[in-house]
Amino acid sequence: MTTQNEPPLNAISNEDLQRLVEVAQLITSARDAMSDDIVNRLSWALSEGLILLDRVTRNEGLMRLMQVLEKRESQFLLAAYAEAIDAAGKEIPTLPPAVGGLGCILRVMRDPGVLEGVRLFSLFGKHLSHSMREQHRKGEEAIP
Repeated sequence: MTTQNEPPLNAISNEDLQRLVEVAQLITSARDAMSDDIVNRLSWALSEGLILLDRVTRNEGLMRLMQVLEKRESQFLLAAYAEAIDAAGKEIPTLPPAVGGLGCILRVMRDPGVLEGVRLFSLFGKHLSHSMREQHRKGEEAIP
């Protein structure tokens, strides 16, 4: 017996039957492809992923880093780092080896980009040392 919305069984078209057969074949193929090895690897990967997620969410320092990395300024800095790493990686192999010595250092230090890099790392070091001293002074409360 059929309801008002369902077509009678003899009214199902060949196209509908063909689609049902294709769905059944797809399910059978997926079931056959799921060998014990695949199931074991998937469960291992899921288990390891949950362990990693648990470790990440319990690490207060890493969570603080994630909060800072969400800021727009941090994203600009990370993008600049990525571009600088790419450019330096391409440029370094094309340059002759550095000869060393005081003259070489002075020539390199004349480059405005080098001075900006020194300034960047100098500021980073200043803020890093200040933050570390504050954390040690405050103890556990320093990590939000």
